[in-house]
Amino acid sequence: MSGLVNALVIVAVVALVIVRQFRARRIDADRRWWLVPVVLIVLALRRPGLLDPHHPTVSALLLGTELLIGVATGAGWAWTTRIWLEADGTAWSKSTKASISVWICGIALRVGLFAVGAALGVHQDSSALLLALAGTLLVRSGFLVRRVRSLVSADGPASAYGDGMRRPAPKERV
Repeated sequence: MSGLVNALVIVAVVALVIVRQFRARRIDADRRWWLVPVVLIVLALRRPGLLDPHHPTVSALLLGTELLIGVATGAGWAWTTRIWLEADGTAWSKSTKASISVWICGIALRVGLFAVGAALGVHQDSSALLLALAGTLLVRSGFLVRRVRSLVSADGPASAYGDGMRRPAPKERV
């Protein structure tokens, strides 16, 4: 897969995720929440070029740092996502304003990391960004599922980030 196709996949996934994260969404802890990140990982690892052959050590360090930023972004995003249970027992989530800050910091760190790599003359493929995005989504989804399962299994009312906030009314479907 070419770098252009990887870039288009990254932009499409990020746009979809950002648009959908600020609407109240039902969380199903039993579904295959790991499937999209696994597909992104397979797409990232399918072609060579993840590491620069002329600078393997620096390239591996940049890739590791990119993955750490992705994991931290996913964890921060999951932590700032508001989760609540409706009366019927369904779990819902909605990202908060703090989630915007997490995304901005994650993107700024990635841009800075890319600039460092460019200054060092390291070839950076879009596969690294795709892999980090998969890590972000995998960590965020895993943490949300874990939080939902802990809310559902709790005996009493559990507090969650944003409990004092006004709950959005779910949309009626015809």
